[in-house]
Amino acid sequence: MVDEIDRTLISLLQDDATRSYATLGQAVGLSSGAAHERVRKLRERGVIRRTTIEVDQAALGRTVTAYVLVDSDTWMGDSGAALAAIPDIEEAHVIAGQASVLLKVRTSATRELQDVLRRVFEVDGVSGTRSAVVLETFFERTLT
Repeated sequence: MVDEIDRTLISLLQDDATRSYATLGQAVGLSSGAAHERVRKLRERGVIRRTTIEVDQAALGRTVTAYVLVDSDTWMGDSGAALAAIPDIEEAHVIAGQASVLLKVRTSATRELQDVLRRVFEVDGVSGTRSAVVLETFFERTLT
């Protein structure tokens, strides 16, 4: 179970994963050692899966974001590895509804998006795609 202290620690780490355990502990009223132990247990339990950085994709030239609905004529639940092999796909979700899978794709040009779509069509079972290209992003966030 995750309590309020754990939620606060997670939120602080999501905001800045470089915070020291002393800073984390001070924010929640614990010693640095106790904060470290809490974070260690959250990692062990899989609540915190990894520590990473947030990158400005536009600064890397990846200015095209698209959400792609993938249609299929078979169950796509076993296609995760094939989709993960396409580096420009940031997220892949099996979904309910008319489509089978929802992808989040980032590329540096629409020509590269077209190449990603070609590769998606090579995945077994894919029968079609429908794409929505993002014109502007107001915000992206991770909620705790």
